[in-house]
Amino acid sequence: MMKKTVLMLFVGFLSLGVYAQETAKIEFKSETVDYGEIEKGSDGVRVFEFTNTGSAPLVISDVKSSCGCTIPKKPEGPILPGKTGEIQVKYDTKRVGPIRKAITVTSNADTPTKVLKIKGTVKGEGAK
Repeated sequence: MMKKTVLMLFVGFLSLGVYAQETAKIEFKSETVDYGEIEKGSDGVRVFEFTNTGSAPLVISDVKSSCGCTIPKKPEGPILPGKTGEIQVKYDTKRVGPIRKAITVTSNADTPTKVLKIKGTVKGEGAK
């Protein structure tokens, strides 16, 4: 009987340890950036701002675009709990037409994969 009690206590403490683990959480100010209508050749750089609302440092391991026309840039170091960071995205505005692209963010957050979106339209020269 004593062995069973000790075993149950041990299992109980182990399960508490699992629930008490620290995790990173990533919360974006907005998961979509709308370029609106922009001129061909204009500045294509936009920023996704986020906060680590978790209790562990947030490490963004990878940021990939759905197209070679969009170049994302991730933060280099970890983002501490309560701190903010940004993912910079540069779209090639020499391409005229609608913008509909996805950026996949991989991290150690409780939701390890997030998909961000950019949208808008690049107007040709002289277009109204």
